[in-house]
Amino acid sequence: MNNDQFIVITGAAGLIGSCCVRYLNDLGFTKLILVDDIKKTNKWKNLLNKKYVAFISKYQLFDWLKGREKEIEAFIHLGACSDTLEQNEEYLMQNNLHYSIRLAEYALRAEHRFIYASSAATYGDGSQGFIDDHARLEYLKPLNSYGFSKYAFDLWLKQQGVLDQVVGLKYFNVFGPNENHKGRMASMIYKMTLLVQKEKLIRLFASSDPDQFADGEQSRDFIYVKDACEMTCEFLKNSIGGIFNIGSGATTTWRSLALAIFKTLKTPLNITFIKMPKELAIQYQNYTCADMQKYIKNVNQPKLYSIEDAVEDYVQNYLIVDKRW
Repeated sequence: MNNDQFIVITGAAGLIGSCCVRYLNDLGFTKLILVDDIKKTNKWKNLLNKKYVAFISKYQLFDWLKGREKEIEAFIHLGACSDTLEQNEEYLMQNNLHYSIRLAEYALRAEHRFIYASSAATYGDGSQGFIDDHARLEYLKPLNSYGFSKYAFDLWLKQQGVLDQVVGLKYFNVFGPNENHKGRMASMIYKMTLLVQKEKLIRLFASSDPDQFADGEQSRDFIYVKDACEMTCEFLKNSIGGIFNIGSGATTTWRSLALAIFKTLKTPLNITFIKMPKELAIQYQNYTCADMQKYIKNVNQPKLYSIEDAVEDYVQNYLIVDKRW
């Protein structure tokens, strides 16, 4: 990795994208081309005080790329519709599949490093495990259209025989600074903090599967965005290919997460449970946990924030003071 060629980052104003820009800036990399579709959001705030060469609309990217093959070193393709409740399947497939195919074809022809965001949503209900094994790809069963659009791109790369020439990252529950714009898709840490500040309580969904999970004992693999970005950018330093999980490799229950938030806000514990909406219950993941053996074996053993330290850093240093990273 050097600083004399462009690194193109799509979804650059989003949560993971803007934090990758910060991470690379801190390493001294400034020859960055940022690509996004900001629309009427406050995502622009995520790019304040960051160093880059140009910001380009995602609709103008392919025009910009023409004739620049020798100027580019790598793509970090994070741009996508990440709304798990999005019902417009045509939009999802155009945005998450066909745009990605076109960009991957460009990068592969020019032999550029191509790192892209897949998703843990491709694993579905987790009954087949959360193992980033290429041989299992065809057998995964995503629970929603968003997960299917990500799955379809993974599968297309495998069918083309190029999966080992790119890097697909299955992000689990990423949270942290720079997610203020995400609305209903913001992390529960973000939503819980605002609720505690306003009402001194946290509302959690009652279990949709009480035989397996008590209320508040549903669990997820949460990973702090600072860790996720470091793990992502490690692939700029090597030539490893394939699909890799990006998670902590551990689970945290919703109740434990709520306790961490009450603790950092120095507020008495106050949790109530509400019924889960039907449209959410049919696609809800009650348990996720990334199998990190492949990443550890092929890349490194990442040094991660504990969930308590991550929540404290996020809430105290960013949310409360309305700062971005």
